[in-house]
Amino acid sequence: MVATILFDRVTKVFPGSLAPAVSYCRFEVEMGNLVVLLGPSGSGKTTLLKMVNRLLEPTSGSVLLDGVDVREIEVTHLRRQIGYVIQQVGLFPHMTVAQNIAVVPELLNWSRRKIEARVDELLELVGLPAGEYRQRYPNQLSGGQAQRVGLARALAADPSVMLMDEPFGAIDAITRASLQDEMIHLQQKLKKTILFVTHDVEEALRLADKIAVLRSGRVVQVDTPFNLLRQPADAFVHELLGAGDIVRQLSLLRVEAVMETLPGGYPSDGSPTIAAGEDLRQALSALLRSGAPYLTIIGPEGPIGVISLEKIRLRAQEKTT
Repeated sequence: MVATILFDRVTKVFPGSLAPAVSYCRFEVEMGNLVVLLGPSGSGKTTLLKMVNRLLEPTSGSVLLDGVDVREIEVTHLRRQIGYVIQQVGLFPHMTVAQNIAVVPELLNWSRRKIEARVDELLELVGLPAGEYRQRYPNQLSGGQAQRVGLARALAADPSVMLMDEPFGAIDAITRASLQDEMIHLQQKLKKTILFVTHDVEEALRLADKIAVLRSGRVVQVDTPFNLLRQPADAFVHELLGAGDIVRQLSLLRVEAVMETLPGGYPSDGSPTIAAGEDLRQALSALLRSGAPYLTIIGPEGPIGVISLEKIRLRAQEKTT
């Protein structure tokens, strides 16, 4: 089951505050999409996120889940169908990894056999072999491992919606990149409807189907990462995203988009290779590092094409004219 989220003129004013934390926000998170809420601290990202699972209630306007106002859904029932992942993870320290993941399925009265199968399935899915990790306690995990368990716990009851609030914010850069890779892999496989808060522009561009840019509680622009870089709505969006950065734009284009199919003049062996699905930024780096005239692009069944420095140069030139 996958759902849509609609913010319909949502405003939130906290008691004693002179200005709204969120002001007249209206946009949709389409079914199966990962939408990032991006903006500086205090822009209203987390406030907006928390109104989906009713940790906060809007002052005015509505949040609709598949067309139903979330205030019409009993709060416990609502939260059991929404996965929630936060920066601090929040694993129960006295419970094993398996017990942490099983919390919601147990509340839903799943059978023991079904719960154990689900725990093992999810641990394998997030890259933690069940035989090695199911009986560990949170204090026996690294930060990255704990965050993977938190993700597995949020997925345990197969929720229709996932809310993720700076989930990788407290992780070192290398582990963070690994978790982002895992997130991309999981989303390609599961196609959940995900609302993801971050202030990290590179993370937003890498993960998002669409980005909602917030400033001072207002949604400034909602669009795909590429369109935001190509056509920022104003100077704030341009500066926030670094829209003039050509290399950043290249990171949003896959090598297949500009490759040449394998002609007779290009041997399919001996040249450096790059996997299909990688981006032009990675291809540019590999070409400069190797000094080779081209890279061979490798698909699931072998070589599918080549990409040269000249092709990348022409594409970059095209994107800036």
